[in-house]
Amino acid sequence: MILVTGATGLVGSHLIVKLLQENEEVKAIYREEKSLSAVKNVFQYYNSESLFEKINWIKADITDIPSLEKTFEGIKKVYHCAAFISFDPNDKEKLMKINAEGTANIVNCCLDFKVEKLCYVSSVAALGDPTDKQHIITEETEYNPERLHNEYAISKYAAEMEVWRGFQEGLKVVIVNPGVIFGFGFPNNGSSAVIKAIKKGNPFYTKGKFGIVAVEDVVNCMSQLMKSNINGERFTLVAENPTFEKILNLIANTLNLKKPFIYANRSFLSFAWRIDWFLSLILRKKRVFTKATAKSAHSIAEFDNSKIKETLNFEFRAMEDYLKKLIPLL
Repeated sequence: MILVTGATGLVGSHLIVKLLQENEEVKAIYREEKSLSAVKNVFQYYNSESLFEKINWIKADITDIPSLEKTFEGIKKVYHCAAFISFDPNDKEKLMKINAEGTANIVNCCLDFKVEKLCYVSSVAALGDPTDKQHIITEETEYNPERLHNEYAISKYAAEMEVWRGFQEGLKVVIVNPGVIFGFGFPNNGSSAVIKAIKKGNPFYTKGKFGIVAVEDVVNCMSQLMKSNINGERFTLVAENPTFEKILNLIANTLNLKKPFIYANRSFLSFAWRIDWFLSLILRKKRVFTKATAKSAHSIAEFDNSKIKETLNFEFRAMEDYLKKLIPLL
C-alpha cells in the first residue's frame, strides 16, 4: 500500500488520481473533512470520480506521532507532499514545526515500519545559491546558509536534511525540487495567487526569472522515480524559466485583461517591503512582501532541468500552451 501525505493539496490530489488510475492501493492523510471537496473536484477534472471512493482516507497530522504510527501500518511506499507554505517571517516557528519536524516524523516512521522507499516533495527554494558570476542552479549548487533566504526556504532545506538522515540510516529516498507549480483545483492557493493578482488589476511587473512546471509533470516524474531503482538522488522539476513579466502578460492576455504596466525596479521593491513590514507591525496583519521576496523578484538565475530529463528521458510540456488552457478554469 502507498501512503500520500498532503493528499488534499495540489500535488497530493493529482498524485492520488494517477496512482489509482494505475491500480495502486492508496492510503491518504487528511486533517479536515472540508478539504476533501477540492480533491473531489480534481477527480472530476480527470473524469475519474469513481476512483475517489477507493481512497483509504486517514485523519492524521504529520506533527502528531501517535496518529502517524496508526497510519503507517501496512505501508510499503510513501510520497511526502505535505507542507506549510508561507513567506511571512512571523510564521517561522510553524514552518519549522510542520516542514522540518513533520518531515523528521515521516522519516522516523518510514524507518520504524520498514518502508521500502520515500519520495519527498521539496522545492527549488531549498536548492543552492549561485555565485555572483553564475546564473544556473543545479542539484549540485552549494547551499550557502549565510545568504538571504526566506523562512519557507530555510524550513524546506531543514526538511531535506531529515530526509538525507533517513538515507544515511538505510532508507531509500528520492527528493524532487519543483518550481512554482501550476495545476487545476486550487484557485485560492499557491501559483493561482499570480492569476488572482492579474484579475484584481495588479499593475506591477519585474523582469526577474522564476522556474515553473505543470503539476501533471511533477507527479509523472515522482511516479517514475519511485518505480525505478534510483536512490539517494534529488531532481529539479522545472519546465521553463520565464520572466515574471512574460507570465503576467500571458495571464492578462488569456483573460482579456489589462497587462501590468509599471516596472517595479529594485528601489521601488526595497521601499515596498519596508512599508509591508511597517503595516504588518501596526495593523498586526500577515506579511505578504518581504526583503527575500523583493530580492527574488529580480533574480536572473535559472534552474537546470537536464538531470531529470536525462535520467528518465523525460520531456516537460510547453508551459505557454498549458497555461492558456488552464487559466480560464481557475
